[in-house]
Amino acid sequence: MKKIQLNKVPEISSVQDMLIKSANKFQNKTALEDLAQTPIPRVSFSQLLEYVLKFGSALKKLGVKERTHIAVIGDNRVQWGITYLTALSFNYVIVPIDKNLNTNEILNIIHESDAEVIVFTDNFEQMLREKMHALKKMKIYISMDMPAEKDGIYSMTALINNSGIVNVNDLPKINYSDLAEIIFTSGSLGRAKGVMLSQKNLASNLMAMTSMIEITDKDRFLSVLPIHHTYECTCGFLCPLFMGSSVHYARSLKTVVEDLQNVKATILLGVPLLFDKMFKRIHKSISEDKVKSKIVPPLLKATTIIEKVGWKGLKRKVFKELHNRFGGSIRIFIAGGAAPDPKVAKGLREFGFNFVQGYGLTETSPILTLNQLDNFKDDAAGIPLPGIEIKINNPNTDGVGEVYAKGPNVMLGYYKNEKMTSDTFDDGWFKTGDLGYMDQDGFLHISGRKKNMILSKNGENVFPEEIEDLLNRSPYVLESLIFGQKDEKQDEIIAAQIVTDAEAFIEYSEVNNIKITDDLIQSMIDKVIKDVNKELPLHKQIRKFYIRDKEFEKTTTQKIKRYLVNTQNITRENDS
Repeated sequence: MKKIQLNKVPEISSVQDMLIKSANKFQNKTALEDLAQTPIPRVSFSQLLEYVLKFGSALKKLGVKERTHIAVIGDNRVQWGITYLTALSFNYVIVPIDKNLNTNEILNIIHESDAEVIVFTDNFEQMLREKMHALKKMKIYISMDMPAEKDGIYSMTALINNSGIVNVNDLPKINYSDLAEIIFTSGSLGRAKGVMLSQKNLASNLMAMTSMIEITDKDRFLSVLPIHHTYECTCGFLCPLFMGSSVHYARSLKTVVEDLQNVKATILLGVPLLFDKMFKRIHKSISEDKVKSKIVPPLLKATTIIEKVGWKGLKRKVFKELHNRFGGSIRIFIAGGAAPDPKVAKGLREFGFNFVQGYGLTETSPILTLNQLDNFKDDAAGIPLPGIEIKINNPNTDGVGEVYAKGPNVMLGYYKNEKMTSDTFDDGWFKTGDLGYMDQDGFLHISGRKKNMILSKNGENVFPEEIEDLLNRSPYVLESLIFGQKDEKQDEIIAAQIVTDAEAFIEYSEVNNIKITDDLIQSMIDKVIKDVNKELPLHKQIRKFYIRDKEFEKTTTQKIKRYLVNTQNITRENDS
């Protein structure tokens, strides 16, 4: 087993401690910046601390007592960050809410979280005004966008501007083991599950992850994932602030490439879908160019061989035009939220991009394992972070069992749900619900979610995610979902629901001068499935498939909400 090299990082006890230390160390350096027009578009590290002190002082004047729960909802922006850091610095409890939830889900989270203060962007003002009568516990409403107080709603900027200077020494003492944050992973009525994290959880995860991957004050992060999600919040917001990097909030997903160029970002955090699309576009642009399609493949092989013997950085020079498309400064692509396709990881690395993936859950603040820049496996979730223990519970003959974890980053429990909390722990070990195995080099490999596993008719375990990855590599498949279905003999067979990629079919139609019909779509998808089946053992092969008209409903990190998918009464059935 290779000895893990770790970076030396500063010691912090809490997020409050981190903010103060970073403000003193990095002072006038840019900390957060909005690329869209907002009331507070940019702050340096010292200004960030100043705004936090002023906003916290204003909240105290409004009568907000320590340990009060404060909800925040809105787009990624500087003011979201100020709100979050104010709550943690003034000993409040922050409740980040997913801005993409429907009204019922948002109201339910506000209710379940016991929030008494809410800070929001203007697109939620009307809804909150209409629902004020139902939110009995809510006492204070604060708008990020309103320039002044109006009809019972306070202005965040006015509160900050009218607040007196507060000394850092006046900040309350933080018990870093206390509840600091409640993150709801599901918002629908009766399903709300609030993960409770402490400042110790967050601080320990920040120190551990940066000891594994070097982040510096020269790095510039482009933030594209929703900041309420723990992956983006810890890794794409708190982590850069901890190490003195700057965070730049993208205007939208459509402007990512342009924003990368403008910021000259060095680090981009994304979900696998983002990198899959990126790689497919690169691959397509090369294959459609007569000259590049002949030159690039041998260049990839040659530069890989030369870099292996020590000529580092050659790929960046050879594929400079491609790197310039993304701003020319990208140092690391980091994938999280789900497992990326190993072929995409390898493919991007062949063009000179560093690509790493990690694994974790909201309940673990979130990172448990991480690949390193010089110690990685594209098909693995990474090595356990320092201070984190991983074990495989009840492994089968292949070494696959449920992944259990222990460490200072593991949550306090689920808010107001002792039964769910006790069910999630086994003798002090957190049960992740994921199935996986550890290899001889100490890398964790995730096979799939325990609840998604299909038991085939011959008793073999089938993990849907593995087959979905193969299907999704086809340009004609936009997304897919594998599930178990009973056949006429009541045996469990493997079935697939597939959303086709309209763009790929239109291109095929135009190039071949063929009309797109149902029969054409069925036959081409049938061929895709037959090709995938060739790569699979008999018990994993797809026996039936269904073409869907609509995309699957997804979470913030673009995971399909499997529990919402109807796998019973489906039309347009096809045998394969």
